[in-house]
Amino acid sequence: MASPVLLNNVDHRDVRVRTGHSAAFGDAVNMVRVFATEYEQLQREYPILLRRDEEGQLHAAVLLGLDPDENLFLSERGWEGRYVPALLQRGPFSIGVSSQSENGEPVGEPMIHIDLDHPRVAKGGNDSGGQPVFLPQGGNSPYLDHMAGVLRAIFEGVEVDKTIFTAFEEHGLVEPIRIEINVSDTRQYNVPDCFTISLEKLMRLDGAALERLQRADYLRAAIWLASSLGNVGRLIDLKNARDAG
Repeated sequence: MASPVLLNNVDHRDVRVRTGHSAAFGDAVNMVRVFATEYEQLQREYPILLRRDEEGQLHAAVLLGLDPDENLFLSERGWEGRYVPALLQRGPFSIGVSSQSENGEPVGEPMIHIDLDHPRVAKGGNDSGGQPVFLPQGGNSPYLDHMAGVLRAIFEGVEVDKTIFTAFEEHGLVEPIRIEINVSDTRQYNVPDCFTISLEKLMRLDGAALERLQRADYLRAAIWLASSLGNVGRLIDLKNARDAG
């Protein structure tokens, strides 16, 4: 598979990208990473959980299904939700930088890249369907402008992740949570190795600590993370409806 290449309106003037959501586009996943830049939209629909990677670093993810490769928000009609997580919106696009520093750190202006082998990239030009990436005159299409916003949310979210979870842990707000979902009298699902934000501990912070979180704009994120767990009930309803159908 080819590596993503820098997007430009000369080499890619006729590229079109299929929209919509399906298993063929990689949307059949029961969990996907998300970023603080999208918590406000996510917390209205999905449970947001904190998890640790192999190095012990925290990141956030939304729970979309209960069985492997199950996305309860995905149907034959497409995505059954008002907001799609950014990593599942971006399709063939990604953000890259032009060069690296001597120690290997990326430097330069972030630029949009495209994976031309991605299943969303339509083959055959204008007759193959999908949304155009560029206008006939060479400017960005409305679709590309939207994707630029999605990529910006991911890029900025990665940067926020470097500090927000450190702040939550320094204030003692991160606590393990046991997710046990009873779909019926005979079926129970357990989602292991999850964490959340303790609202009880958050309410016990002194004024100075709360001000620090507020100034960094982390206080709202903490509340959204904790309150999103109420959406587990919606997952149960969707699972029962899927099984009944």
